[in-house]
Amino acid sequence: MSDDRSIELEIEVPGTPEEVWEAIATGPGISSWYVPHTVEERAGGSASARFGPGPEMEIPGRVAAWEPPHRVVFDGGEGVDGLAFEWLVEARDGGTCIVRLVNTGFGSGDDWDAQYDGMTEGWAMFLLNLKLHLTHFDGQLARAVIPSAMWAGSRDDAWSTLTSGLGIPPSPAVGQRIDVDAPDAPTLVGTVVDATPWRLSLLLDKPAPGTAILAAEGMGDQVSVSIWSYLYGTDGAAAAEHDEPLWQSWLDQRAG
Repeated sequence: MSDDRSIELEIEVPGTPEEVWEAIATGPGISSWYVPHTVEERAGGSASARFGPGPEMEIPGRVAAWEPPHRVVFDGGEGVDGLAFEWLVEARDGGTCIVRLVNTGFGSGDDWDAQYDGMTEGWAMFLLNLKLHLTHFDGQLARAVIPSAMWAGSRDDAWSTLTSGLGIPPSPAVGQRIDVDAPDAPTLVGTVVDATPWRLSLLLDKPAPGTAILAAEGMGDQVSVSIWSYLYGTDGAAAAEHDEPLWQSWLDQRAG
């Protein structure tokens, strides 16, 4: 299965190793900056990741290594080929840690090449969200809202349709305020903390304190378009429950 390629990324985040460990190795922690997870907190324990509604969107796995607070490995299970994810935490002076991700198990061929490229870009996006979680919401847990849909057309076309439909600029600057202005879309207000040609990361004020990622991903004649948010507190949980189906409907209505 593997052609010895790996994705290796790192980011410096605030917090002690124990605080960072809670964010990268436990189900509630991972769910606050990535996708909803369950983790049985022991070596050999079960783990799962949910990327959307329906049983086909839940990916089962295993805790292949559990060495708190410095190393955890998730894979598909004993004897199962496929991707594995090793997370390493190293304390630094000044109250920060380096978080390293080593993602292995890629095969060869065009499909694997596309997955490798897409996951490299995606992990960079989510590592930033991890940093935002630890910087602004340390000790808190978020409810993830993860609607997405496949849209026909190019990535450029999808991004243009997404941003114009939401009434936001296609290329905002870091630090710029974003306020979704669309009568058929839920409230989303925040400050841009990162921007690329097909992605925005926001620190949210409304509908609740949190973070958000707007993205168009993939190449070819169909791309995945997502409006993901991570909402904190009681108000965040209520907003997530209310807004997730509305965002999914908004995306589905524009799918080709």
